[in-house]
Amino acid sequence: MRMSTSDCAVISVIAAFFLSAAMLSSGGPAQAAGTLAPFKDELFSKQTILQTGDDGAFEVIDYDEMRDINGRDQIPQKRVQQKYVALGIRKAQADETLSLDGIKLDVTRVGPPQNAAFTVIFIHGRDGDRRLGANDYSFGGNFNRLKNLAAGNGGVYYSPTVKSFDSNGVAAIAGLVRYASAQSPGRPVILSCASMGSQVCWGIARDEGSVKRLKGMLVMSGVTDPDFTKSAFYRAKLPLWFAHGSRDPVYAASDQQALFERLRKAKYPARFTLFQTGNHGTPIRMIDWRRVLNWILAA
Repeated sequence: MRMSTSDCAVISVIAAFFLSAAMLSSGGPAQAAGTLAPFKDELFSKQTILQTGDDGAFEVIDYDEMRDINGRDQIPQKRVQQKYVALGIRKAQADETLSLDGIKLDVTRVGPPQNAAFTVIFIHGRDGDRRLGANDYSFGGNFNRLKNLAAGNGGVYYSPTVKSFDSNGVAAIAGLVRYASAQSPGRPVILSCASMGSQVCWGIARDEGSVKRLKGMLVMSGVTDPDFTKSAFYRAKLPLWFAHGSRDPVYAASDQQALFERLRKAKYPARFTLFQTGNHGTPIRMIDWRRVLNWILAA
C-alpha cells in the first residue's frame, strides 16, 4: 500500500526506537565513521578471488550458477534460503512519496529519516521500481543485507522508483540527493546504479550540485560513459567502483573495463570487480556491499 510522507510519521517514530536499540548494541554511527559492523559476512563475503591486478584494484571473482543461485535459493532467482535474511529490519522500513522541487518521487526508505550517519541510494534498471531494491528475498538476499548494513550502522537506505533514465530521471535523483543531504547535513551520500539505471549515475556525475553532496558511486552491469572524464565527479576524484559479469549479454564487461583502465592510468580512485561467467544480474546478487561501502566511506 502506498503511503505519503505524512502517513509514515508514526512509522518513523517507531522505527527510530528500534534503530536506537540496534545502534546501542552494534556501535551505531561510530561504526559508520570507520568500518561498518559485519552482517552475515560468513554467507556473503567469503568469495574466491581468481585473479587480481592494478595493485588489487582489479579482481576476478569465482562465480558458479549452480552454487550461487541453485545452492543458495530456496526457489531459484525468486526466494533465497531463510538463513540469508534478517527481517527485523522491516521495522525501520517505510514507503513514502517525496515532493522534491515539484517532482513526486516514490521511495522505500530503510533507516532514520533524519540525522543518519550516511545515506545509500540504489537505482534500478529497466522495468524495475522501488520494490526491486527493497525485496528481501530476491538476488540472493543481497538487498536485505544492504538494508541491515545501512540501518544497523546508523545510516539510511533509499530505493526510489525511476520513471525514466533520461534528464527527467536524473533530475529526480538529483532532488533525492539534495533531500538526503539536507536531512543529514554533512554526512556521506553514496549512489549506486544497476543496468540501465547507470545512465542516471552518469547524469548525476555531471551535476555540480549533486557531486558536492556525494561521497562515491557504485556502477553494476552498467553502460559505459566515454565522456566521464569530463564530468564534475571525475574532477572531484570521488571513488568509483565497477562490478560486472564476464558474460553480460546486455552491456559488455570489456567496455566498462576499458574505462576502468583509463581511470587507473590517470591515478583515479577506482575499483573493478569482474564475476567470472557472471550474467547481467550477477553483480546485484554477488556484490559485497560491506566491502564497497567501507572503501567509499574511508576514501
